[in-house]
Amino acid sequence: MKPKRRDFRLDIIVLLGSITAVTIAVFGTYRALKGQWPMAWLDLSIVAVVCLPVVYAWRTGDSVRAGNALAVLNSLATFAACLITGHTALSWTYLVLLTNFFIAHRWLAVGCNVALILGMQLIPGFFHDGVHAASVLISALLVTGFSHVFAARTQDDRARLERLAALDALTGLPNRRSMERVLSDAVDTFQRNGRCFGLVVLDLDKFKEVNDLYGHAAGDAAIADLASILRFEMRRNDQVFRFGGEEFVVLLEVDSSADLEAATERLRKAVRSALRGPGGRITISLGAALLREQEKTWHDWFSRADAALYRAKSAGRDNYVIADDLF
Repeated sequence: MKPKRRDFRLDIIVLLGSITAVTIAVFGTYRALKGQWPMAWLDLSIVAVVCLPVVYAWRTGDSVRAGNALAVLNSLATFAACLITGHTALSWTYLVLLTNFFIAHRWLAVGCNVALILGMQLIPGFFHDGVHAASVLISALLVTGFSHVFAARTQDDRARLERLAALDALTGLPNRRSMERVLSDAVDTFQRNGRCFGLVVLDLDKFKEVNDLYGHAAGDAAIADLASILRFEMRRNDQVFRFGGEEFVVLLEVDSSADLEAATERLRKAVRSALRGPGGRITISLGAALLREQEKTWHDWFSRADAALYRAKSAGRDNYVIADDLF
């Protein structure tokens, strides 16, 4: 099963939407029992409207559209409550002004909040007097301003942390976590439209000797240099990842097994001619596999390339094996 990416906005949408729906449903049920049918129908209508984007987000994972829609719907529902119930709806208004920034794009949230704040000012008899109106206006604008600043900082920090979590600290390359997501997407793309992909797994030959003889600093330098060489050799749609230790993974867009073999040999030669350590030339061994139709997950594909790598190392290192050569 393809792992789902954790989505903070989706979590908030589901949590907020569910709590809102349950809370308003309780009020609607109470008002229905009291015979207050206009308000009861309004409450139940709001519940139905709130549930739509929540269910959509849950089923599709599209938190952006669902969050934007939920922010607009919440703002409209709050304005309707203000029209019907008067200033008693203010307690809900401040909650909506705050939560809009957690579920929608922050500039859409600003627009919804400003429209709601101005709309309240235009409702006849909504406020006790001018002082009350000015107090609500200022406090609502302050809530919007502080929420906007907090949301902007939170989103920037979260994006920065996600980028850091997806990169290898030593080489700056995408790490295994990123690789798993990209390889899963490649398998899905292949299953949908047949676009061909090749996978190359490679590692440094006799890397333990480099560490033992010259220290881990020399080993880290060799890994960083190898990453630079591989990054330079990547074509427009190719991607390289650090899998772990001295092992790297390269994803290639290719048209055939012959193209994959040519690309694999090109990488081997590039590293052989450019990579040096304290003891002289450092080489790599490579195993490659063309994605096959019967492979539904990246694990099977990766296992074939990894088996080819071990075959290449057993054959003397500084060479490559294409997985289809094993059969």
